[in-house]
Amino acid sequence: MTTQLLIYQRAVPVSKQRHGNWSVKAGSDYAFTQHVNSVPLTAVEFPSAAPEYAIVFAGTEEAVMPVVILGVRERENRYVTEAGGWQAKYLPAFVRRYPFVFSSSDDGANFTLCIDEEFAGCNQEGRGERLFDVDGEQTQYLRSVLEFLKSYQVQFQRTQAFCRKLKELELLEPMQAKFTLGSGERALLAGFMAVNRDRLKGLSGEKLAELAKTDELELIYQHLQSLRNLSVVAQKTAQQATESETAQRESKSPAAEEESQQGAAGPAGGNIH
Repeated sequence: MTTQLLIYQRAVPVSKQRHGNWSVKAGSDYAFTQHVNSVPLTAVEFPSAAPEYAIVFAGTEEAVMPVVILGVRERENRYVTEAGGWQAKYLPAFVRRYPFVFSSSDDGANFTLCIDEEFAGCNQEGRGERLFDVDGEQTQYLRSVLEFLKSYQVQFQRTQAFCRKLKELELLEPMQAKFTLGSGERALLAGFMAVNRDRLKGLSGEKLAELAKTDELELIYQHLQSLRNLSVVAQKTAQQATESETAQRESKSPAAEEESQQGAAGPAGGNIH
């Protein structure tokens, strides 16, 4: 699984001294995610994410976090198009919060709002939403960003508690998925974990009742049901590979070359869009 914070190239603390004249033009271009094959997910997102993504768990012995799989190969996101569009109804909050992120240097006691200054939507020409007004005060936009990230952090902590419970009950086990793509190419996705169904069934009635009472049992079943979407990622990989090969063949065809030569002289009139 790839390092998730790679989508942040240069996260800098937001301040009116440095960003007093800055604006952020956010839109529907998610090209900044094209090189990550998974992103973190909070537990509250499971119901919305499970129908479209495979939800698994990744991390270390110390900490585990749910993630959604976006590609079967490293540095490959098959939910984003070449034009930067997102191919799913639900967009994970981890992606939606970009280019903003909280950072902490004291183990989460305090957080600092940062912005990735390399984000294409950051500008000083007034495009999009300003971060500070003419008096140097936070705009409503920046305040809403802060509220969103505060909410995200609360859900992140709740999700960590859920993951600790899974580890305490020893429900997680290493998992890997093998794929045969349309071209016959074989791919292996590893480095993640899933809940072991037999271990879940072997829990005592008391433990199962406790999980049910906290809605964590429902989260577990949503995770297990979502694993069928591993095949969806493979299909997206095969489909996009086929489309890419077709486009390459068409670009090399005699008809395409002739059309390119005819268009090289430019149109006799009209507008260029």
